Amino acid sequence: MGFVTRSTYYFDAPGAENTSDAARFAVERAQELGINKIVVASTSGRTALVFRDAMRGTDLKLIVVTHVIGFSRPGEWEFDEEVAASLLAEGVKIVTGTHALSGLERALTRSPKLGGSSRTEAIAEALRRVVAIGLKVAVECVLIATDQGAIGVDEEVVAAGGTASGADTVCVIRPAHTAAFFDLQVREIVAMPRDR
Repeated sequence: MGFVTRSTYYFDAPGAENTSDAARFAVERAQELGINKIVVASTSGRTALVFRDAMRGTDLKLIVVTHVIGFSRPGEWEFDEEVAASLLAEGVKIVTGTHALSGLERALTRSPKLGGSSRTEAIAEALRRVVAIGLKVAVECVLIATDQGAIGVDEEVVAAGGTASGADTVCVIRPAHTAAFFDLQVREIVAMPRDR
């Protein structure tokens, strides 16, 4: 049996202060593995800009996954429109889609008549608590990007997510569509916070 040795990075604590390092680790691992796409979660655009800057001078493609319109306030998109225009002009793909691991399920759990947790939210909570919040975010972003056609199921990607803002978790994922969730594989954890 064969094996490989690769570096894994652990941040002392979660948070946005890890974003620049997470971006650097994502680029390094993508280049090391010959992966050409990096998927990153970005609510306002700040994290997307850090990843874009870390990718300058490479042939890597950046796919940014944002919150859906109305996520925080009805009818409002939280992503900075000037940042979006700048990223799009540089060839960055921006994907905005419903959260794959909550979406409609969240409406049911928040309902005073229905209440309770769903199986989908149980999967999300397990990823958050057992590994890292950023892992749940990265997995969800890959599902959304795959469902939107921004990445294929036959290619590995490097994906990054964060705990509240920024990025503190980086992993290598073989994508799947949401309807085939259990075909998705987290193949490597490149970086994550040790303490959550």
